[in-house]
Amino acid sequence: MNAYRMKPLAFPWPPLIYGAAIAAAFLLQAYFPLEVAETNMWYAWVGGGLFVVAAVVLDVWAMRTLLDCHTTILPNRCSTYLVTSGPYRFTRNPIYLGYTLTTAGIGLALLNPWCIVTAIVAAAVTSLVAIRREELHLLSRFGIDFERYCNGTARWI
Repeated sequence: MNAYRMKPLAFPWPPLIYGAAIAAAFLLQAYFPLEVAETNMWYAWVGGGLFVVAAVVLDVWAMRTLLDCHTTILPNRCSTYLVTSGPYRFTRNPIYLGYTLTTAGIGLALLNPWCIVTAIVAAAVTSLVAIRREELHLLSRFGIDFERYCNGTARWI
């Protein structure tokens, strides 16, 4: 198959990976509870809420940037433009970073430490399952421009 026609993913796995991570965190907390001191719970609620709000803002900003550049949001579609503006100036994967922050924020707000653990696992699995394939796709599509972008921008943060 021509490298320029190759799709990065056959199926958009990352949302399912993070959904499974949140579900796993709640199951783990139900069957293997980790005790959390419940003093000043409002700190955890506010902190978790700030994480979730920051994640939503980051995701919306990233999606809006992709739409403004007339390229796809879906990870299983071919990119038509190398986006290096907006949140993509700071991280190559702002949407996945937003998913990770959301998962951690939910755990903080609901006092479920397993969410932090599963957020880290989900980020690692996303790197293996999705990001590697997406980066190969972008390298085949945009070549040296993508290499320069990778040299100047972190994968996560």
